[in-house]
Amino acid sequence: MDLNYSPEEEKFRTEVRAFFDAELPTDIRTKLQLGRRISKDDMVRWQKILFRKGWGAVNWPTRFGGTGWDIVQQHIFEEERADACAPPQNPFSLKMLAPVMQTFGNAAQQEYFLPRILSGEDWWCQGYSEPGSGSDLASLRTSAVRQGDHYIVNGQKTWNTMGQYADWIFCLVRTSSEGRQQQGISFLLIDMKSPGITVRPIIMLDGEHEINDIFFDNVKVPVQNLIGEENKGWTYAKFLLTHERSGNAGIGACKRALKKLKEIAGEQMSNGRPLIEDSRFRDRIAQVEMELMALEITNLRVLSASAKEQGALGPEVSVLKIKGSEIIQQLAELKMHALGHDALPYVREALDMAWVGNPLLSAHYRSYAPPISGQYFNQRKTTIYAGSTEIQKNIISQMILGL
Repeated sequence: MDLNYSPEEEKFRTEVRAFFDAELPTDIRTKLQLGRRISKDDMVRWQKILFRKGWGAVNWPTRFGGTGWDIVQQHIFEEERADACAPPQNPFSLKMLAPVMQTFGNAAQQEYFLPRILSGEDWWCQGYSEPGSGSDLASLRTSAVRQGDHYIVNGQKTWNTMGQYADWIFCLVRTSSEGRQQQGISFLLIDMKSPGITVRPIIMLDGEHEINDIFFDNVKVPVQNLIGEENKGWTYAKFLLTHERSGNAGIGACKRALKKLKEIAGEQMSNGRPLIEDSRFRDRIAQVEMELMALEITNLRVLSASAKEQGALGPEVSVLKIKGSEIIQQLAELKMHALGHDALPYVREALDMAWVGNPLLSAHYRSYAPPISGQYFNQRKTTIYAGSTEIQKNIISQMILGL
């Protein structure tokens, strides 16, 4: 197996890098470089720039307006995006909902929603988890009762990411209580402006408003917003989760975090010398770097095999999700260790570009040392969302190992 990039792929990398150098707005790049907060407007503005270039959806087929790029090209794009400090695109719209809609949606849904996702006109969020229904998602209770040409939706979704910005939400709802739990679930598209929807923020440990509770009180949803068939939503949900879990590997972001870790370790002093010269700490960096290299190759193998077979991603994505989550957390831990006392202060306002703090405090927030403690605590969730590590291990044991 030749693991080197071909001349054509290296030429493609040069093209992507030149585009980022020329088109990524300086203010957005600076925010990401300094670890500052980015807004919905920043992400939408960047999506529109990509859309004008024809790169609005790197993982979509050309018939839906995507690039039609192969797996290696998509990988190179994500790697260069992270290295250039460009913001991520909305994964709920482009990498979760879109593949479901392209595979199971009808022509009218595809023609209306997909162009609006591509152009950045619509912002989507996810409605899966509920109080008491997270890892055991099939036990969800949010109901959708059909009345004529509408469903009436009642219930609650929780741990909803960025729903405060969303125009639409895709939801798993219960349309039948007969048979096995999985057999009574449907997949609905709901306009967030509908009467009866309440978004209540969940403020996290770091003070950020990233997630929400969303309540549905007799919300009317047109039947035409049903994806596929009624009571077949569990099939579509599993299909979506394979795409979400493959994206959780986060290879490009991990490579950038590793690069930043090495920069920090090269500047932080320990016993009169740079921390990077400490053999025990350097070994820890080397270990996580080798694991990241192995994950990258495994990720490409899994995605390439799926593309060749033209089928859905299989249970192998659980391996990617587990290892990607662990590496993200390891890198955060090592950055905390490397920064030492500079990692401890946390001021929420320091995430704003305009923040000016007490000189004694702001001295801790150098260009390579944003409020890392907030990131560290936030990233503890990576082994829980999109199916906890324990759930992924069950999938691997049952569907790959046959235990």
